[in-house]
Amino acid sequence: MTEGIKEKAVGIGGITARAASRLAWLLWALSVALTTLSLLLLVLIRSHPGIHVFDWWLGNSTIVIDVTVGAIVASRRPENPVGWLLCLSGVAVITSSFTSQYAIYALLAQPNSLPAGEAMAWIASWMLPIMIGLQVYYLMLFPTGRLPSRRWRWLAWLTVTYILVGVITSAFSPGAYLGSLGPIRNPLGIEGFTQVYRAILYTMAPGLTIAAGISLFLRLRRAVGVERQQLKWLAYAAAGLAVGVIVLSIPVAIDTPRWYEWVANVIFIVVTPGVPIAIGIAILRYRLYDIDLLINRTLVYGSLTATLVALYFGGIVVLQRVFVFLTGQQSTLAVVASTLLIAAL
Repeated sequence: MTEGIKEKAVGIGGITARAASRLAWLLWALSVALTTLSLLLLVLIRSHPGIHVFDWWLGNSTIVIDVTVGAIVASRRPENPVGWLLCLSGVAVITSSFTSQYAIYALLAQPNSLPAGEAMAWIASWMLPIMIGLQVYYLMLFPTGRLPSRRWRWLAWLTVTYILVGVITSAFSPGAYLGSLGPIRNPLGIEGFTQVYRAILYTMAPGLTIAAGISLFLRLRRAVGVERQQLKWLAYAAAGLAVGVIVLSIPVAIDTPRWYEWVANVIFIVVTPGVPIAIGIAILRYRLYDIDLLINRTLVYGSLTATLVALYFGGIVVLQRVFVFLTGQQSTLAVVASTLLIAAL
């Protein structure tokens, strides 16, 4: 493609491809800068023992991956809004992290050391509905950048309504960022708004996400060719994310050792970026048809691993019972024997 043709290529809003590329990477640079400042503030906060640490700092820091994928997609496919939505979603998440860390440092760690601490706490209070709404939107529009059909317009408008109502109610909810800022309260909070905001958040947010998932499923059912392969990539990543959510949710239902909670959090953080990465691969069509081989190997090795784990722990239980029956006491030989058996298999 010649330089002249590149200049004529337009993206969303009629901007040229070159301008779109610059804007996408500007959003990326902004995200990296805010993430760096957020981590710097975190280090300063951790130097003050007893000060509340922002709950979501680690997961929010990895959102740079989303913005990077979004910038690549938006710069190469500026006509597809999914890349731009990934960028904006990442910027919203990182902005919430930065304003939260700023507020905690300015109001708790070093009071009055930085200006506008309460203003930052207020901004952090109403970012969550925007983050969720943008994520629902890029799921609805994936992979073509358009709704599955005109019948899904209601979901698009309902998502806009949710963002507007969620921002207004959270902006006046006394608990800043659902308590993630510790003792810091929303400076503009009004009693009674918290219940309204929680009702909207805990009903509409899951409902919109489920509806977006259903739209993807219906799109997959009738998709063929390239679009079907694109949807397979997202489905594969979403399945990995679902496993991460299940692993992370187990400690809520039953008592688990501390090490398991750490492992569950690590697994969740590792699989979460899989969704934006899959979106990037699908839209850019990089090794698009490798997904079939990837799914096949995952099923084979996943089932094999699950079988070996079940045999390992089952072998320990059975051998322990044998040792108790023969000697009247438990023995570490059961663990050793089971380990050798699994190694042999």
